Amino acid sequence: MTDVAYQQYFDKDSNTFSYLLWDRASGAAAVIDPVLDFDQAAGRTSTKSAAQIVSDINAKQLQLCYVLETHVHADHLSAAAFFKQQFGAKVAVGSRICQVQRTFGQLFNLPTTANGTPFDLLLEDGQQLALGQSVISVYHTPGHTPACVAYHVGRHIWVGDTLFMPDYGSARCDFPGGDAATLYNSVQRIFALPDDTEMLMCHDYGAPGRSEVAFSTTVGAQRQHNVHLGGGRTLAEFVQMRTNRDATLSMPRLLLP
Repeated sequence: MTDVAYQQYFDKDSNTFSYLLWDRASGAAAVIDPVLDFDQAAGRTSTKSAAQIVSDINAKQLQLCYVLETHVHADHLSAAAFFKQQFGAKVAVGSRICQVQRTFGQLFNLPTTANGTPFDLLLEDGQQLALGQSVISVYHTPGHTPACVAYHVGRHIWVGDTLFMPDYGSARCDFPGGDAATLYNSVQRIFALPDDTEMLMCHDYGAPGRSEVAFSTTVGAQRQHNVHLGGGRTLAEFVQMRTNRDATLSMPRLLLP
């Protein structure tokens, strides 16, 4: 029987939520989308944000099994390597990371062979990871990037950048390999989950009329009220809206770093 708990962590500089997830019975744990602090002007990194998660892992006497990336991020660097070094945890990402690596490998004149290195696990759609007595199910959710995945555990799903809070909408689809129609179809799979499934965000940028950051909503709330995809928005309507909106957006400040 799945019985998990989680703790969220917010990085104000990148508006990113990271999560510590654990199976209550066994103490087996996973970290989702950890942030590596980065001073862009100095080109300097630090593990200040990650250290808080490490402290909680140790205080709760958890066994860190996985670092789960929902996708390759354009707005923050990942602390996955730090957690692997500290705990020996396996670093996992969607299997289509190889496509992303080929694209950016060409940009940086790197070797053309993309094999998923340095990730330990390349996850396929429908794959399941044991977390103690609980199970993490992988949902392939391309559209924002080709390698996007969501992690479903019990009545919770961590969706990465696939969706934001209902009052903010959806992720951009103009990155290499992104596609608005593909994102729409990925979201419909998530919308098929029960209404009371808790949906955990990777980011929150605020919205008009809301001053507090928010990390949690439900599938039902998204299906009914998401400003980009809710209320029965059709595929054609979404693609037109998303394409027009993406044309106005600037490049994320940490895409190349």
